[in-house]
Amino acid sequence: MAGDGFGFPVESQAVSVKKKTVATTTTTTKKKNTVVSRSWVSLDHEGRTTVLDVDKYAIMQRVQINARDLRLLDPLLSYPSTILGRESVIVLNLEHIKSIITADEVLLRDPMDENVVPIVEELQRRLPSTNSLYQGQGEEEEPSTTQNELAENEFPFEFRALEVALEAICSFLDARTRELETDTYPALDELTSKISSRNLDRVRKLKSAMTRLTNRVQKVRDELEQLLDDDDDMAELYLSRKVAGTPESGSGTPIWFLASPKDYSKMSKTSRASAITFRGENDVEELEMLLEAYFMQIEGTLNKLITLREYIDDTEDYINIQLDNHRNQLIQLELFLSSGTVCLSIYSLVTAIFGMNIPYTWKEDHEHVFKWVVILTGIVCATIYVSLSSYARSKGLVGS
Repeated sequence: MAGDGFGFPVESQAVSVKKKTVATTTTTTKKKNTVVSRSWVSLDHEGRTTVLDVDKYAIMQRVQINARDLRLLDPLLSYPSTILGRESVIVLNLEHIKSIITADEVLLRDPMDENVVPIVEELQRRLPSTNSLYQGQGEEEEPSTTQNELAENEFPFEFRALEVALEAICSFLDARTRELETDTYPALDELTSKISSRNLDRVRKLKSAMTRLTNRVQKVRDELEQLLDDDDDMAELYLSRKVAGTPESGSGTPIWFLASPKDYSKMSKTSRASAITFRGENDVEELEMLLEAYFMQIEGTLNKLITLREYIDDTEDYINIQLDNHRNQLIQLELFLSSGTVCLSIYSLVTAIFGMNIPYTWKEDHEHVFKWVVILTGIVCATIYVSLSSYARSKGLVGS
C-alpha cells in the first residue's frame, strides 16, 4: 500500500476525507431544515403580489409592528390562534395562515406553502375594490352614479383580507373534519362487527386525530368568541377608520355600508342582507356580523366533531357491553366445569376406595356389591350436578 511523506496510507486519508465531507453535508442539511423561511408575499389594493425575502427587522420597519407581536407569526414557536388589532396593523395567526394586514397591504408568510397558495390566489381575486373592476371599461359602459354607489358600498380593505383568511381557515378545518368523518364512521362500524387488534388500533389512531383536530377548531372558535365579546377589540380592527379619521357625530356622513359583490362568501351574503349604515368610531356592527357569520361556521364544524366523539363513545360503550357479555359467558362455563369437576371427584373417590389393596370380609361372597356401588355413585353425582345447575339458574347466576 502506497504512503505519503508522513507515513500514512493514501487510501486511509481518502476514506477519512470522504467521511468528513459526508458529515459536513449532513450537518449543513440539518441546519437548512431548521432555518426559518424569510419569504413573504405582499398584496396591495389591486391584488398585485410582490414576493419579499426579508428578515423580521425589515418587516417591523415596513409595517410598524413590534417584535412581540411579530413573534406570534414565528412558525418555530407554538402560539394559539390569534387575531390582534394594533394601531396600524392586524396580526393574524390562524393555523397555517400567518399574516399582517394593514389599511392598504397584506403580508402573508410562506407563500410557497401548499396550504397558503390558494389563499394568495383568493386574495388576488377578492382584494381589488368593486369600483376598480370597472376601470378601463370606459365611462360610457358604467354610469358615474353606479360607481359612486359602489364606492359607498365598498367593504374596507382590511375586512376583505380578514374575510378571505377566515373563510380559508373555516373551509380548511371543515374539510379536515369531513375527511375524518369519512374514515371514522366505517372504521367504527367494522369494529362493532369484528373486534380485533387491527380494528382497535385503527380506531385509536382516528380518535387521536379527532382529539387534535377538535383542539385546533376549539382554539379558532375561542378566539372569535373572545373577539366578539369585546367591542373595543373589534374597534381596533377598523384600520381604514383610523387612517381616514372619525367624522363628527352630527355630520351624518356614513362611514361604510356592507358590500355586496357576487364573489363574497356565503356567510358574508347573510351579513349583507340588512345593508346597515354605521356611524361613529364605536360602531362595530359591520365587523360583528362578519365575525358572527364565521363563528357560526366554525361552531358547526365543532358540533360535527362533538357528534363524532359521541358516536365513538357510544361505540366504546357497545364494545364494553359485548366484552362484558363474553366475560359472563366464560364465568358460566367455568361454573358448569367446576360443578362437573366436583361430581367427578366424588365418583373418583369411591372408585379409589374400592381400588385399594385392602382385604374386605364381604368381598368373597358379595361380588355384585361393587357394581351397585358404582351405579348408585354415578346417580348421586349426576343428581348433585343437576341440583347445582338448577340452583344457579334459580338465583340468576347463569342464563336460562
